[in-house]
Amino acid sequence: MLCIVALLMSCNNESKPVVAADTAAAPGTSISTQAQKNLDAMHMVDKAFETGDVNGIDSIIAPGFVDHTDKGDKKGADSLKAMIKMSHDADKNMKMQVVKELADDDYVFAIMHYSGTGDGKMMPAGPYDMHSMEVVKFSNGKATDHWSYMEMSEVSKMMAAMAGGNKMKAPDAGKKK
Repeated sequence: MLCIVALLMSCNNESKPVVAADTAAAPGTSISTQAQKNLDAMHMVDKAFETGDVNGIDSIIAPGFVDHTDKGDKKGADSLKAMIKMSHDADKNMKMQVVKELADDDYVFAIMHYSGTGDGKMMPAGPYDMHSMEVVKFSNGKATDHWSYMEMSEVSKMMAAMAGGNKMKAPDAGKKK
């Protein structure tokens, strides 16, 4: 997966270095001030999902922010805050761990590990343990776009939970009107 990220970043016409934002970064490399601010913004959102506290979210989200991960694009900071609240209400013990981060002045890529106990509304009921690739685009120090990529098996579990675990039934063809 990281190879794909590196390939995509290398296809960019601009020559901005992608720097690992962890202690495994190559000796002598440093992350730009803007890339660090972008990482800090992403960590603020991660913390909000864990705690339910959305204070400060407006300061790091662009007015035209678009979240491309849920049933159609969700726009604006209010949409993100609603998603944070809904997610936190569905799992008050959610834990998010950064497995690996890559950042530059325009993007943050993070492999995330999520665990917790779902209530069956947004996440499957009971304990869960999953990974995703989070991508956030930044402009002028604010998040403008977010994408999340998960394994299909995890997406299927979440969709089933959000649908109430009920399978759709075919209409009764013999039913009189």
